[in-house]
Amino acid sequence: MSVVRSFTVGNGDMFYIKHNSDNFTIIDCQLFGDHKKWLVDELKRESKEKGVTRFISTHPDGDHIEGIEHLDDEMPILNFYVVKNEATKEEETDSFEHYCALRDGKKAYYVSKDCKRKWMNISDDERDTSGISILWPDTSNSHFQAALQDAADGIAFNNISLVARYSLQNGAKFYVDR
Repeated sequence: MSVVRSFTVGNGDMFYIKHNSDNFTIIDCQLFGDHKKWLVDELKRESKEKGVTRFISTHPDGDHIEGIEHLDDEMPILNFYVVKNEATKEEETDSFEHYCALRDGKKAYYVSKDCKRKWMNISDDERDTSGISILWPDTSNSHFQAALQDAADGIAFNNISLVARYSLQNGAKFYVDR
């Protein structure tokens, strides 16, 4: 049985999917205050039996990446799924700096519409797919390209958000966006 869990974390979003396969997915984070420890403890506990853990970052607004450095320290992010971007901010927080290091580092996998990735949406003899498909961004779309420039200029970040669909085989669908 798959489990999708959404957390109330201030103004932001944070989810995890404990897939009915050997996959575990964390989508965004907002870790602060009293809930930081128990939430990371739950993520560690729920993912410990899974062979693949991925983190999907929808976009770099603070309420979607706050505490990512703490999460990475406590539960190393080995697979960082992100829209390729060059977002900047006038005032860079520790979380934004850590996001940029992950985004620009060797752990990053850049997602776009219809991208394929082993175990995200392709099964093999080793393990089944997670059931995640990326529906947006279409990198050739002029509105998306303008949004990328706005993010690079430090103006706005929501419009570079990815849209993902999580589908159970012959079952329910769950959509993720900003």
